[in-house]
Amino acid sequence: MWFAADVSDVREKAVAVIRDALSALELEWAEPRPGVFLLELPGERKLKTPCRIEIGDHALGVHAFVARNPDENHEAVYRWLLERNLRLYAVSFGVDHQGDIYLDARLPLHAVDAGEFDRLLGSVLTYADESFNTILELGFASSIRKEWEWRLARGEPTHNLEAFRGWLERPGH
Repeated sequence: MWFAADVSDVREKAVAVIRDALSALELEWAEPRPGVFLLELPGERKLKTPCRIEIGDHALGVHAFVARNPDENHEAVYRWLLERNLRLYAVSFGVDHQGDIYLDARLPLHAVDAGEFDRLLGSVLTYADESFNTILELGFASSIRKEWEWRLARGEPTHNLEAFRGWLERPGH
């Protein structure tokens, strides 16, 4: 039974590290159950990336929502995500049973420290934020174009669509 006690100690230390690290990062977070943390990472393109951090018996897991199931062009979106996975540190893109896009990571509990946790959250934030507009352009172009045209026709502001202006204004796109 020495192993069970050792696992419990390692898990509790990891939980304490995550609590301290989240407090130090000055992020708003909740812990609905011991070792399960909910938070939102603030970004620029993707304004908020909701994350669930769960500390199990052997690993810390991060599950971060990036985008809902694309409306169109699934093959191109998923291919882009898989190609992107080849260049990511510590996380990878995946889809759930509904086709929604997530970033997931696993870190062995013995490797959990404040620095590695900060790098892991930084990876999640960076990759979610950097990828967001490309995912939208590939998987939601028709919806974005309709919204753009609707706003222009009615004189509505388009500031939250400015990131897409280049391809929206190109003829034939």
